[in-house]
Amino acid sequence: AGMKERMLRGELYLVDDPELAADAARAQALLDRYNLTLHTERDERDRLLRELLAEVGEGVVVKPPFRCDYGLHVAIGAQTFVNYGCVMLDVVPIRIGAACQIATNVQLLAATHPPDPASRRDGWEYGEPITIGDNVWLGGGVIVCPGVTIGDDTVVGAGAVVTRDLPAGVVAVGNPARVLRELDG
Repeated sequence: AGMKERMLRGELYLVDDPELAADAARAQALLDRYNLTLHTERDERDRLLRELLAEVGEGVVVKPPFRCDYGLHVAIGAQTFVNYGCVMLDVVPIRIGAACQIATNVQLLAATHPPDPASRRDGWEYGEPITIGDNVWLGGGVIVCPGVTIGDDTVVGAGAVVTRDLPAGVVAVGNPARVLRELDG
């Protein structure tokens, strides 16, 4: 199988591949334009975002600067707000639900590397999908690690590093992120 297919299946792959390079170049060209838009150019931002990403719901706002690997594997639900400096390493799907609040400098890191030193040295990597439920609030500087799912209505405190799944309706903080309390529905 080609490297792109291996990547999308979450298998080990080498990024040095013409098809992946073309997808990445497409994304970077769109991001270059997106990140240079003026705050008054809302229609242009919306158009570029819809060209870049797999799915963009109604009323989505993503403040530049924004960075991703491919864009083709990112879906953002309606009325979600993504603040300045978000990074999404979307070598596999990253799905963000509706009505989410993503604060400044949040990182959604679906890309990872094998722990084996020889495999890493040879350039192998892989990805594990990230899923964010509806009405989730990720505080400033939150890092979501590969393979994590965060349930609906959950709040993750600023600076938390989410290494494992979080259930719906909780407040989680810290590194690694731990559930602090449940929210009243």
